[in-house]
Amino acid sequence: MDVDEHAEELASALGVDKAEVKDDLQNLLSYSVPVDEAKQSIRRKHGGSGGNDATPTTKDVGDVTTADGNVTVTVRVLSVGRRSIRYQGEEQTIREGEFADGTGRISYTAWEDFGFEPGDSITVGNAGVREWDGDPELNIGQSSTVAIETTPVEVPYDVGGDSDLVDLRAGDRGRNVEVKLLESEERVIDGRDGDTTIRSGVVADESGRLPFTDWEARPELREGSELRFEEVYVREFRGVPQVNLSQYTTVTPLGRSIDVDDEATRLPIGEAVAAGGLFDVEVVGNVLEVRDGSGLIERCPDCGRVLQNGQCRAHGDVDGEDDMRVKAIIDDGTGTVTAMLDRELTEAVYGGTMAEAMTAARDAMDKAVVADEIRERIVGREYRIRGNLSVDDYGANLEATEFERTDEDPAALATDLLSEVRG
Repeated sequence: MDVDEHAEELASALGVDKAEVKDDLQNLLSYSVPVDEAKQSIRRKHGGSGGNDATPTTKDVGDVTTADGNVTVTVRVLSVGRRSIRYQGEEQTIREGEFADGTGRISYTAWEDFGFEPGDSITVGNAGVREWDGDPELNIGQSSTVAIETTPVEVPYDVGGDSDLVDLRAGDRGRNVEVKLLESEERVIDGRDGDTTIRSGVVADESGRLPFTDWEARPELREGSELRFEEVYVREFRGVPQVNLSQYTTVTPLGRSIDVDDEATRLPIGEAVAAGGLFDVEVVGNVLEVRDGSGLIERCPDCGRVLQNGQCRAHGDVDGEDDMRVKAIIDDGTGTVTAMLDRELTEAVYGGTMAEAMTAARDAMDKAVVADEIRERIVGREYRIRGNLSVDDYGANLEATEFERTDEDPAALATDLLSEVRG
């Protein structure tokens, strides 16, 4: 049943305008509210019964699947975070985090304050189940019940939400981190309510680095500060996890120093790709190929997309802006990644400026000579690449901040490889 059919059913049962019901339903679904929960909310809004005929099934957390409708679980509260969203034109505070029992853990969203805190053992009745990033998540609404259990639920997980940066993943909520601010700047963006002042930059701990955004633009978030953030949530930004501070986040000075390593974490390519998006990672591998679309390119002046035959996919026929880049396939034997080099790094591997490259292209009457020169210089050689890794359905891309030839002798590498092959 699609949205239109659900709206028709509700409008008929409630005796109200279908268009209004459909607008309300689409708004709720845009916030990933399960269909059954959304329909209950609309029934309550129009004076109908909010009851749900589905009988909840009592389950262990490890047995909950995205195919379940409503479930009852007895769990330990691992974390609780608050976040403000706009719902039906009004600000609403939701609570998010993780529950667990002895069989596993599961994310949840509570649309009301049920009063539970990290460490509490509770039974949640009639919780809806939705899919989030391929996994089940519990939705706790007005039709749900929450009861405190006197017998603690034993779990093999840490309670409270304290995390190292390296362990954070997009979708995490109610997390606490202790960090040093490496970069911090205040800027104005075009937010949902117009111009919005935020603070963004990079934070680090002993395990790694991540970008952050503070939606309250706190002035105490200065470069060099060592702070504890409580109640942050994590979103994906440009393919990597990003720490987000909201109005509910508390910021306190740390009573200790954080030893930050200036070097990026070096990983085999296969391991890095399997981990998903990573910020400031380093890999070493051989350049197998310089892909088409490298060398001299033109970008759309409005959105920055690379033009194809003078056309932007979003803005059509535009006057392009000249740029340079390299898309290089890197392999280390464990996996492959496409290294994306910006103009500065591309000029370095080309051995000349963009102006010089454009002169060479004009002299040859062919832009391809620039990419060919780059291929000649780097294909078959080993490089150390540092940057930010993003992984999607189209593959893995490493936006390079450093691209350096290793000191390894190609002849010695070939000899070692032959020795391995021959046993």
